[in-house]
Amino acid sequence: MSESVSPGGPGMTVASAFAGMRSVAPVLFRAGCPDCRGRFELAASALRLAIGASSRTTFYSFTCPECGAAVRKPAGERIVELLTGGGVRTLRLHSTV
Repeated sequence: MSESVSPGGPGMTVASAFAGMRSVAPVLFRAGCPDCRGRFELAASALRLAIGASSRTTFYSFTCPECGAAVRKPAGERIVELLTGGGVRTLRLHSTV
């Protein structure tokens, strides 16, 4: 495979084509703790998403950075879409039936 890129003209390399690109800032999610009422931003790595067979078994969770409480909140379709798009690790739950 050649490193030259035809649309950019002769002599353009992959490295020069991507030279002006900047790195993407990490995604932050706003969250709140029901225990201490703290409000904060969390990186995708601080959240976990569990997708179950129903809305009752689909939720996201995190540990409150202010009080240390384990927080679990329901996740509707839009929340699931935002969290997965932002790189949150996802666990798919399977029914035992």
